[in-house]
Order: sequence, then C-alpha cells, then structure tokens
Amino acid sequence: MHEWALAESVIAAASKIAEKEELKEVKEVIVKIGELQQVEEDILFFAFEQLKKDIFRKTKFQILKAMTKLRCRVCGTEWSFKKQSLDENNMESIHFVPEVAHAYVKCPKCRSPDFKIVEGRGIWLEEIKGAK
Repeated sequence: MHEWALAESVIAAASKIAEKEELKEVKEVIVKIGELQQVEEDILFFAFEQLKKDIFRKTKFQILKAMTKLRCRVCGTEWSFKKQSLDENNMESIHFVPEVAHAYVKCPKCRSPDFKIVEGRGIWLEEIKGAK
C-alpha cells in the first residue's frame, strides 16, 4: 500500500520544515493530493494516526484534492479527467503508474493520446501550522 509510504514521506518532509522553522509542536498539516494519484484517504489517515509521535502527537492532518486537468499536445484542448470513464483495471494501472494514463485516456476533441498532465498529479505539503 503506497499510502503508508506517502504518509511516511509527508511526515519526514514536515519534520524537516518544522525543524527549520524551530517548531516545538506541529498542530496541523494540510496535504494536497492530485486526483490521478488515487490515494485511499481512509488508509492515508490511518497511516498518519499510526505514525504520529514526538512533535506530531497532536497533529491534525487534512487532505485536499487537486482535480486533474489535461492538455492535448496535438490540438491544445484542455479537459478534466473523469475516472468514471475508465474501468477498474485501467484505474488500478493508473493508480500505481500515473503515466500509463496515456494508454487509456484520449483527447475528447481529436482523440490523441498525446497529452500533458497540467494539474492533479503528485502529493505536496500545502501548509504546516505549529507552535514555537
């Protein structure tokens, strides 16, 4: 389950920021996750709860979603990714390797599979709130 690895990475990154900012306690961590990552939020929250220690003992973790926007490299059309248009097996493939979306998703205008993921991929720290 890559949610545990994501939780560990978020806490590690937040720890470095907290150290740099000389925080004694981290009260809240806001994480933004691209829709294409297809993270199971319940598992991620559970992992956060299990990994909380030291300055993260009382931390509230919040998850925001970044919707996926795609841009066709052939005709320039931009559109939003709709995971409902794909079957479960294809979504599972994209879950583990988002780049394989090119094998399953096509531009709605020209049907080209050559597109750029403009938004909605990855995971990043949006905000960290703490006390010195």
